[in-house]
Amino acid sequence: MSNANITNTTTLAVRAGINSDLHHGAVVAPIHLSSTYSLKGFNDKREFDYSRTGNPTRATFGQAIADLEQGSVGIVTNTGMSAVLLLCQLLSSDDLVVIPHDCYGGSFRLFTHLAKRGQFKLIVVDQNDQAALAQALAQKPKLVLLESPSNPLLRLVDIEEVSKACHQVGALVAVDNTFLSPLLQQPLRLGADIVIHSTTKYINGHSDMVGGVLVTKTQSLGEELAWWANCIGITGGAFDSFLALRGLKTLPVRIKQHQENTEQVAAFLKGHPAIDAVYYPGFSDHIGHEIAKKQQAGFGAMLSFEVKGGVEAVKKLFANISLFTLAQSLGGVESLISHPPTMTHGGMEESARVNAGISNALVRISVGIEDVEDIIADLTHGLAQSQKS
Repeated sequence: MSNANITNTTTLAVRAGINSDLHHGAVVAPIHLSSTYSLKGFNDKREFDYSRTGNPTRATFGQAIADLEQGSVGIVTNTGMSAVLLLCQLLSSDDLVVIPHDCYGGSFRLFTHLAKRGQFKLIVVDQNDQAALAQALAQKPKLVLLESPSNPLLRLVDIEEVSKACHQVGALVAVDNTFLSPLLQQPLRLGADIVIHSTTKYINGHSDMVGGVLVTKTQSLGEELAWWANCIGITGGAFDSFLALRGLKTLPVRIKQHQENTEQVAAFLKGHPAIDAVYYPGFSDHIGHEIAKKQQAGFGAMLSFEVKGGVEAVKKLFANISLFTLAQSLGGVESLISHPPTMTHGGMEESARVNAGISNALVRISVGIEDVEDIIADLTHGLAQSQKS
């Protein structure tokens, strides 16, 4: 059965690259590590000629993500941030970009600093504030970046509604889908033009590579971005593409376990006396719960919470956990914990963090696939210690 006949995302993820080797019949797509490829003759190129421009392993992975997102072209980059940088190549100095005030700190840093250098004009807005968003769109931006759920507060925007409003003023819509993966949300089906992933996270799922991808709805936009990716030299390597493609095959079972664990961890945290607030869209009283039910196939495996006692309590929590690893990143099989103000969003000015609602008491966790009783026991111990004087 050809992948062209498959529509189920679970089957597409598992079958990505299977039986694609035309030379030796390898069941798993091989790693093509060659940096260059011979021409058939004078000015007669094969499909691939130089690995910065095109690589068979990378092409297989890019097509797999495009299929999962129901897009046309997948452009694989060497990091998640280089995928965001690639997006910026669509912009000129007179173009206006709108980004969310609470987006990932690395994206916020990149957009604000490129705007200061005059690469484009920028508006930072709370996209849940309908009046503020409408005012920004009235200025006819070229590009609007959405991040839903947001990092780290798990805020949501209605991708379908916002995309319609953006298209009415001629704006392209790009959605960072890293927190959910294509199995839980497909922004192109909701009206977006471009999807962004840090493939380092859930797609790879094993914390052993870094990478990114842009998926476009249209072929023409994909070809334009692929040209720029080659031009500025940010395409992904063959081995990283192989690792991400291998990780993709277990994404369905990993996501299932991640979510089952997270639902129980969230319930535990919500009733804990050491916690002031828990941010998790799976709660019926979460402000974005109905939006999540509408546009997502699940609530994901990320959550954040505020610890009573502020940053000093956070330090005690981190010093008294053993299963959770204090580290950057997310989406791996292992449980990770982080302090957004000093880690993922440390590149934002303090005033911008405060405006985004990121307090110094905020903790973000990426719930792994370990036994959930062990995960909760680790948090139980750490939180108890966090409240001791």
